[in-house]
Amino acid sequence: MRPLQWIPAWLLLLHGCAAAQLPQADNTRTDIRDCSTDPPYLPPTATDTTARVAALRDAMWALGVQAYVVPATDAHMSEYISARDARLSWLTGFTGSAGTGVVTQDKAALWTDSRYWTQAERQLDCNWELQRTTLIESIGMWILDAVPIGGNVSLDPFLFSIDTWNSYSQALQGSGRTLLPIETNLVDQVWGGERPPAASGEIYSLPEAFIGSSWQEKVARIRQEMEEHVRHPTAVLLSGLEETAWLFNLRGDDIPYNPVFYSYTLLTNTSISLFVGEQRLAVAARHSLQAACPGPLCVELLEYGQTPDHLRQYVQGNVTVWLGTEYTTYGLYRLIPQEKLLEDSYSPVMLAKAVKNSKEQDLLRAAHVRDAVAVIQYLLWLEKTVPQGQVDEFSGAQHIDALRQAQEHNRGPSFQSICASGLNAALPHYSPSNGSSRQLSVDEMYLADTGGQYLDGTTDITRTVHWGTPTPLQKETYTRVLMGNIDLSRLVFPPNTAGRNIESFARRPLWDVGLDYGHGTGHGIGNFLSVHEWPVGFQSNNVPLTAGMFTSIEPGYYQDGEFGIRIEDIALVVEAQTEHQSEETPFLTFEVVSLVPYDRNLIDISLLSPEQIRYLNTYYESIRERVGPELQRQQLQEEYNWLQRSTEPFPLDSAAAAATSATSTLALAALLSTLLPGLQA
Repeated sequence: MRPLQWIPAWLLLLHGCAAAQLPQADNTRTDIRDCSTDPPYLPPTATDTTARVAALRDAMWALGVQAYVVPATDAHMSEYISARDARLSWLTGFTGSAGTGVVTQDKAALWTDSRYWTQAERQLDCNWELQRTTLIESIGMWILDAVPIGGNVSLDPFLFSIDTWNSYSQALQGSGRTLLPIETNLVDQVWGGERPPAASGEIYSLPEAFIGSSWQEKVARIRQEMEEHVRHPTAVLLSGLEETAWLFNLRGDDIPYNPVFYSYTLLTNTSISLFVGEQRLAVAARHSLQAACPGPLCVELLEYGQTPDHLRQYVQGNVTVWLGTEYTTYGLYRLIPQEKLLEDSYSPVMLAKAVKNSKEQDLLRAAHVRDAVAVIQYLLWLEKTVPQGQVDEFSGAQHIDALRQAQEHNRGPSFQSICASGLNAALPHYSPSNGSSRQLSVDEMYLADTGGQYLDGTTDITRTVHWGTPTPLQKETYTRVLMGNIDLSRLVFPPNTAGRNIESFARRPLWDVGLDYGHGTGHGIGNFLSVHEWPVGFQSNNVPLTAGMFTSIEPGYYQDGEFGIRIEDIALVVEAQTEHQSEETPFLTFEVVSLVPYDRNLIDISLLSPEQIRYLNTYYESIRERVGPELQRQQLQEEYNWLQRSTEPFPLDSAAAAATSATSTLALAALLSTLLPGLQA
């Protein structure tokens, strides 16, 4: 650190320490709970869970259960869940998408990751301890401390994946505590009549224009993989909701923002069983599934609740069931004898879905062009209305949703819009509500992470803007986040490279100055399916990147209590055009399909390399070429003019001057390192 920077930093640190000693400091936060006071302080966003926790403890006591584990997912390991399955949220008041709760007779705790720590402090009351990790080892240690030897630790086996169950079993092994599955869900029992009703919406077939392959072609492909597998499995069990929806080209609305429906599929080499509410199928969908009955392409329709009994009966024969452990619950898994199991992390359907064919790629590209129109309309609207003090976070979120709704083939948002101003943007997954919504200001940064569901594709994009004068730290961190986005987007890498092996390219510009972010760098995305589509991405349990996969690229930076930055684009993995081309194993790169310019007001061009500026200018040229005509087609001339201004090429001479200055500085440093020892002698 240079001396001129070090002195202010030291003074700020000293000032912060002094301020922390004052018990009634002016900057005491009122947005989070304080359980150390008497009585405890709870913000208005917290939920009183006393009666709920007490009712659960009564149910546990009746069954001899000393600890009960409650996850944040459903019977299909879905990331987003319906209100009926939001057991952890109802019990704790915490609405984050990732977490685990454990209740004993005298204690209760919630585990969640860094994305949600501040949110949890805002929403939990003081019945709950917050554990700032998601490691099952941590949960296990807490249980061992809270539950006496001989005690029962229980959970619903249909809400835990195979791997998670095994992890809990290992954590308690040899401890004298028993891991006891209870199929009657105790939270459902105490929730009672207040629990939301089961889904009943129509399940429908996708129009022909929006499918990449017929469901019959997909079934034939999976059966071929079964035949070619060394173990020759006789059936594939599908538990993930995306899997059945993709396989049969069906969609529903059972889960908010995700066009899926509650179902299981057992695909054998001679038959197909679909477990779903038959009365919910549209006439055309039912006809499509049963047009070839009887025969190997006839889909037998069974009730959703019949899945366990049917599976139990099927495995009595000479069969082998192929399943993906990531999406299959222990409740179903334990019905299949070990010698009749073929296990992979992901089913062959999940892997096939991850690689889009040429038609599916074109559909997703088209969806992103129209989505860009809506986002550009939104950014222009904000520029005009925020200075007038007319927009808050909630009304802003409503407006971008409405703009998308007006676009052709739109079927609503792909997730609850994350529209956050100022300190709220430091919460990576903050979403405003009508009851608590911050006014947008030209003096604060604003982060908008939004997306749409279209018949031809799912979108997800994040832009961070500032309409006034950003601080030097805000401008530097934004630019470094942008540099990371660019560096990963333009990267050329070998085929079958795991995303986790290259995601550090997105972090390096932040790492260079000792900064980082606490969330993943990207996730897969579907064709009118889930906005977070596994197994594509940059995490350790993602599959190697292959041409045809779509992933987000979304580095960020979050200054707690002040501001947050994230820049997110969707990119398609494509073959790279390299100097030395290999037809057998071509290298790969990314084609960014999100088409919205970044905020020029926040870019410090002196930090960008010439290569980064060239990439940025090329990207802006593609935005003009692809989105400009669509804006004109929709007669949005003001938005078209805004786009032209926002995509003006950046001058390369600034980067060259910065590079020259950096080179001169390095040369001077080298010279001084040579001279100083002699002078000191």
